[in-house]
Amino acid sequence: MDFTVLKDYPRLLLEAQLHPLQGNRFQPTGFPDLGAAYYELPKQNTPMLLLESAQSVANRLESSIWDEAAQSIVTPLQGISYVVVMQEDKVLTNSLLEAHRLNSFYILEGKDRSFFERLKQELDAPAEKPIDFHTLAQVLARYDVNSLLHGIFLAKKEIAGGRFKLARAVSGFIEAYNVKKVPSGGVKNDRVNPQADAKKGGGNIPYYREEYTAEKITAYFSLDLAQIRGYRLGIEMENLLIAIALYKIQRFLDQGLRLRTACDLEATSNTVKRPEGFELPSLTELTQALPVLVKAATPAFATPPVTVVQYQAEASEKKK
Repeated sequence: MDFTVLKDYPRLLLEAQLHPLQGNRFQPTGFPDLGAAYYELPKQNTPMLLLESAQSVANRLESSIWDEAAQSIVTPLQGISYVVVMQEDKVLTNSLLEAHRLNSFYILEGKDRSFFERLKQELDAPAEKPIDFHTLAQVLARYDVNSLLHGIFLAKKEIAGGRFKLARAVSGFIEAYNVKKVPSGGVKNDRVNPQADAKKGGGNIPYYREEYTAEKITAYFSLDLAQIRGYRLGIEMENLLIAIALYKIQRFLDQGLRLRTACDLEATSNTVKRPEGFELPSLTELTQALPVLVKAATPAFATPPVTVVQYQAEASEKKK
């Protein structure tokens, strides 16, 4: 798959139009002590909603390449680098699923410090010298290539004083335009004793519910091509990172839009906004191309590409 047409552009921008799969109502994401992220455009006073935050979309893009039923990475991406955490003889987690990727507590804070020491040695960053982001990119490609797309913060003072940090290269969010509230509610019925103690979960309990309708719902995605080129990892790795990012976006739009029980969406269109003239590969095309791209980038990965780390809790943690 050839991405030469993108070589002179700093960003790849995509927009997808979404619509509720059934009916017209949807439930936006909620935030603690805030609820739905409702706001107005400054000039027209148009009511808007942040239906899905950048943080949430990032999590969904990351999980899009994990096959939960098979408990494995999806077939087209088998062979890329990532870290698996074992506890005794059972898989505990992996860097594809951990919120902070290689900076996961279970990868770097276990009793076995061998992988932590390996990272420290390979990054080789004295505390009082400038850090080398090319070296960081090489190490991330070796052990967890997805960190090059989703960012990382190695917040360990022993590793360059905690200065190794990469922003997300791929990001997205979903907005709803010209929204209207749909208030509703219901009752949790207690068929044994309607007067039971509500504080303990008993009795009949009425509740309030708020959903929304919108004139349109748009998912926005950005891929920072300049950041990817700045890693200086060669054309094979650049092509692979772009293809993985596009695969994640296409797979999310195809299979991952059931955001909540009351927010099940479908994509009705998917448009490249920048650069003009770039034709977005389909999910099928990306699925076919990825194994070849993974093979071409294999020299950048660890051998084997899946690194196994043992996690053993400290004695004080076990007591808890």
